[in-house]
Amino acid sequence: MTETATPSPSIDRPLPNGDSASPSLRSLCTSLHQEITAFLQEDLSTETTLQAVQEQTRKSLNIIQAALDRYPLRTLSLSYNGGKDCLVLLILYLSLLSTHPDLPDRLPAIYIPPSHPFASVTDFTLRSAARYHLNLDIYSEDSSSSSQPATTLSSITSKGQDAAAGAGAEGGGGGGKGKGGGGMKEAFTQYLSRNPSVDAIFVGTRRTDPHGGKLSPDGFDMTDGGWPRFMRVHPVIEWHYREIWAVRLP
Repeated sequence: MTETATPSPSIDRPLPNGDSASPSLRSLCTSLHQEITAFLQEDLSTETTLQAVQEQTRKSLNIIQAALDRYPLRTLSLSYNGGKDCLVLLILYLSLLSTHPDLPDRLPAIYIPPSHPFASVTDFTLRSAARYHLNLDIYSEDSSSSSQPATTLSSITSKGQDAAAGAGAEGGGGGGKGKGGGGMKEAFTQYLSRNPSVDAIFVGTRRTDPHGGKLSPDGFDMTDGGWPRFMRVHPVIEWHYREIWAVRLP
């Protein structure tokens, strides 16, 4: 889990699409659990940053476990945008699901692309979502202008790279980490109306992000201010930039 000479995934080195050769979600969760457990057992007393990563990892795992204790898995979703914060959150989340009795084939997630994304960023987001077995629903900020269902990851990947890039260019938002305008509120409203079982959504917000300074340190905040009602769960709220980037993603 720590940074080594092996390059971590980046938008210049997109992950492969999920296919029949990819490990099952259960196998992936088990592998991540083993890797994170081994990392937490390392003696890193001479590595200040990595010691901090260990401590932050433990805190984040506690928040995620609290969410799993509080909510049935089918009522949890993830706001995903392919960023490093979201990826760290995702692998920690997956690591706690290795023995979950109700693990599905794919985990629900929502992606709200920025207004003018780079094609390579969109491509990485979709490919990483496939690799990590996310059932990714994609909404643009103008979702309210269409009665059509949200775009799904499977429909995009079946149409190839051009469709993937095009989907990311359709609308605004920031996958739960932007400034949160009316369009993003509407996207979440549409998502929740089509997924009424979702009660809580994991978000990769950190303390230094817009509005992050007002969030609870325990990792749980109900939406307010006219947003559709759901519990925001933000396990990486107290992570610092240097700690996020010290993580080598599996």
